[in-house]
Amino acid sequence: MKHNLKITTIVLLTFLIAQFIGIGILYNYIDSAKSAETGKTEFKDLPIGERPPIEEETSFLPIILAILIGTGLLLVLIKYNLMLIWKLWFLIAIVISLTVAWSIFIRKEIALLFALGLGIWKIFKPNVWVHNLTELFIYGGLAVIFVPLFNLLSVIILLILISVYDAYAVWKSKHMITLAKSQTKAKVFAGLMIPYKVGKIVSKPKKKVLVGTKLTKVRTAVLGGGDIGFPLIFAGVILKVFGLWQSLIIPFGALLGLAVLLWKGNEDKFYPAMPFISTGCFLALGVVWVIGLFV
Repeated sequence: MKHNLKITTIVLLTFLIAQFIGIGILYNYIDSAKSAETGKTEFKDLPIGERPPIEEETSFLPIILAILIGTGLLLVLIKYNLMLIWKLWFLIAIVISLTVAWSIFIRKEIALLFALGLGIWKIFKPNVWVHNLTELFIYGGLAVIFVPLFNLLSVIILLILISVYDAYAVWKSKHMITLAKSQTKAKVFAGLMIPYKVGKIVSKPKKKVLVGTKLTKVRTAVLGGGDIGFPLIFAGVILKVFGLWQSLIIPFGALLGLAVLLWKGNEDKFYPAMPFISTGCFLALGVVWVIGLFV
């Protein structure tokens, strides 16, 4: 088992909550009036500008290219220890995502102020609670940006390509492991971070073993941001193509895939999560299809 039962349960529940929050944000972004006119699901405009002009049929190509370029740039920043640039880059992404996520519920100016404040706190004064709280909403904001760019076929291809890339990056090139370790060390990790212990600083000779709410030297369960964001984008496309209740099935499939990985994984090994999560998403899509035959 990758982590103990308590930590595994927390990771799985937090993952599931992030998926449902994201679907809720996406659902509120649906433009009902425009959808009724066009006969297909339409989304409201973003509070930060227009979405990229990408064709749905081939949208997976520029997304994959952007991921590869971004990964390459991040590796360069890590190699030359330019972590301040990475922190500022990460801060911009956080502020944009949170502003998009919250603007559907509150005025965009207020959403921007909250996003900026929490983003700065998250990056420059890392805290377990602030970090994970913002992670719950970040991927909903990203999904609002990207879900309208995909159709069912293109998002399926995206998950397959991401799963292959994730497996290669962890098991073959191992650069994903380098990224995860470097981000965790710099305390700018994109994803969930669940420490085994949270409390006051307790010191033993020559070694601090407990660090309170700060993200430092204590064993921590992590789940990468992509492992949260990509299944949410998939669920969002199901929402767009089929409907709300169908999209709510997808997170349970993704959860099953993640649970299998955490249950079968060994404590001291790194694993690519996306092959497991994507398999769960596809199984859930099969369930949606079967239910659709009888409803």
